[in-house]
Amino acid sequence: MEPIRNRLFQVRQRIADAARAAGRDLDSVQLLAVSKTRPLADLQAALEAGQRAFGESYLQDAEAKIAAIGTLAEWHFIGPLQSNKTRAVAEQFDWVHSIDRLKIAQRLSDQRPGDRAPLNVCLQVNISNQPSKSGITTGEAAELAQAVRELPGLCLRGLMALPAQEVDPRRQREAFRQLHQLSQALQQAGLPLDTLSMGMSQDLEAAIAEGTTLVRVGTAIFGARRVR
Repeated sequence: MEPIRNRLFQVRQRIADAARAAGRDLDSVQLLAVSKTRPLADLQAALEAGQRAFGESYLQDAEAKIAAIGTLAEWHFIGPLQSNKTRAVAEQFDWVHSIDRLKIAQRLSDQRPGDRAPLNVCLQVNISNQPSKSGITTGEAAELAQAVRELPGLCLRGLMALPAQEVDPRRQREAFRQLHQLSQALQQAGLPLDTLSMGMSQDLEAAIAEGTTLVRVGTAIFGARRVR
């Protein structure tokens, strides 16, 4: 499992270099290892290399990993969430990044166990207006954010986006800048947001330049994703 250790080191170095270039504190960007579809052995190798936060999108796969690793890791649900999956996610995860409907947020809040801290959540914004992507529009964000903030089982932390893939760093930065500006507008409206979940293997430098606090990296850590 040495390649995972080496790739993690390389990704952390990229994050540090990008933070320095942007004049940011090196601790201001968290690395989320996107471990969906990856075998348990890959997560254990990453754990041994010091990685603690993992992102999952498929509940059945995730449950086996959570059962094996448990609280040694911090678990982030990053995929689309259906109503029939909310209870298991509310019970087992620490974060959900993909809130785009009040109904889903209400179910998560109602189903969060009383002996656990409120579930950290981000609203997913379809910042590039892609028909194939989930997420609210920028115009819908304030209303949903205010409603989610009132739910007792949740802690609204910030915004997440999956912009259209761009090769040009300037185009990459444009989408990330829009999400950052939306976050700032919501903060000015009184919402205490502290998280921007944006940036992946191919564009994390652009995201860091535009203020992300959490980058979601899979391929650059674990290699090419296996087809489900």
